[in-house]
This record gives sequence, structure tokens and C-alpha cells, in this order.
Amino acid sequence: VVGNAFVPHTLQKIVDVQELADFDALIRQFYTVDSVAKVSGELLNAQRLNEKDLRIQKNTEGPQILIYHTHAQEAFVDSVPGDESTTIVGAGDHLAEILQNQYGYNVLHHKGQYDVKTRDNAYSKALPEIQKILEENPTIQVVIDLHRDGIDESAGKLVMDLDGKPTARFMFFNGVSCGKRTGNID
Repeated sequence: VVGNAFVPHTLQKIVDVQELADFDALIRQFYTVDSVAKVSGELLNAQRLNEKDLRIQKNTEGPQILIYHTHAQEAFVDSVPGDESTTIVGAGDHLAEILQNQYGYNVLHHKGQYDVKTRDNAYSKALPEIQKILEENPTIQVVIDLHRDGIDESAGKLVMDLDGKPTARFMFFNGVSCGKRTGNID
């Protein structure tokens, strides 16, 4: 961010799609698979994915992108108690603003709170409302559940150097849910 404007980073790597046909190469380059998760080439097939047109269609009157927060109470080290704009919800406002003003998308930022008393079952609590939003807004093509994940101090911080500046790493959960013990998770 320069001033209040987002400046996209330069292209870091050109990816050879043919190389990603090798499932192990795909995982090595782009994924960290949790020890309890199970993923296979059938679930995560780069060739099939590459054949799909994943561009977000802008020719809709309704929102194309939904941003929400299963854990809306997540804050940062420098968050101000009682100031939503300094929490993950504020980060969602900023992301929505960038997507709308700089990229021309229609964005719906849902600020429902599903983790007020406890984080337990926040996903189950959020699901009916998110399903309702999607039913009422069939133009939504992308759903972002934006989090600020905590990490144990002993594991180190999820920070990288980006052009000489410490920058938080991003994690994208792509919706493939399959546990080693539980199998597919709908």
C-alpha cells in the first residue's frame, strides 16, 4: 500500500502449466497440506482446473464477490479495542474498497458476527446466513472468508520479506476439504 492506494507487486514467477500436471510438483510449488488433510490428484487436478475459465464476470448488476468473516472478532497487535476498522473486519472493508475502486467489481461485505462468545461452531453458525446471502445474490461468483490467523510464538511468524518490508503471508484455502480420518468434508 502506498498512501491509501494498493500497488500490485510485480510478477514473481511464470508457471509452466505442463509441469503442474505432475501432482507432486503442483503440491510442492503451491500448497502446504496440513498433516490431518488428505489430497489427491483426483481432487486437485491442475490440467482440469486450467481448462476452466475462472475469470469473474463483471457484466452483472449484483455483487460478484462476497467477503465475510467467520471469526469477525479477530484483531491485530495494533488493533484499537472497540474500533472495528482496526480488526479483520476493517481489513475486509479495505479489501472491498480495493476490489471495487481499482478493479471494478461489485462487492458485498457481510459483517455478521459468529464468534462473539466463543469461536466454537462459528462455521456452523455462519453457514445458514451465508447460504441465504448466496441464494439472494445469485450473481456472486467468489466467496472470501477473510481471517487473521494466530500462530503459536514457538512456530515463528508467518512473515516474509517483500521488497525489503516485512509482509504477512497469505493463505488461500481453496475449498478442497478431505480429512485422513473423516474423508470428504462437505
